[in-house]
Amino acid sequence: MNTVFWILIFLGTFLFMEFMAWFTHKYIMHGFLWSLHSDHHKKDHDSWFERNDTFFIFYAIVSMSLFYSGTIGFWYGYPLGFGILAYGIAYFLVHDIFIHQRFKLFRNANNWYSRGVRRAHKMHHKHLGKGDGECFGMLFVPFKYFKK
Repeated sequence: MNTVFWILIFLGTFLFMEFMAWFTHKYIMHGFLWSLHSDHHKKDHDSWFERNDTFFIFYAIVSMSLFYSGTIGFWYGYPLGFGILAYGIAYFLVHDIFIHQRFKLFRNANNWYSRGVRRAHKMHHKHLGKGDGECFGMLFVPFKYFKK
């Protein structure tokens, strides 16, 4: 029975992280921590590493802390930590590799989902400033971006 709970907690955490990514992106990155996120909205980047990448570090620390809590008897820490880790990997693959091409992979992906996610992200980056943004999610974007 613990295995079923473990899987449900893992999947729930993964799905909840999409909400956290949206919330963090809209209200924190485009809010009081715009100074860390603004370089991500520039057309030209000074280096491969962006200040925006520090948000990954925050979630990595949370995930590792949950793994540690699993070692000291809080078994829920493992599925929570792995759910955050899995979302971080998915986010990295979709956002940094697929959309922004930080590594030259997945360049030829041209299916319904990939076009919708790219279109939504392009609309987000159309706004170079802190305000007036749209589509702050990553893996689940509004249906309107999937229409032709």
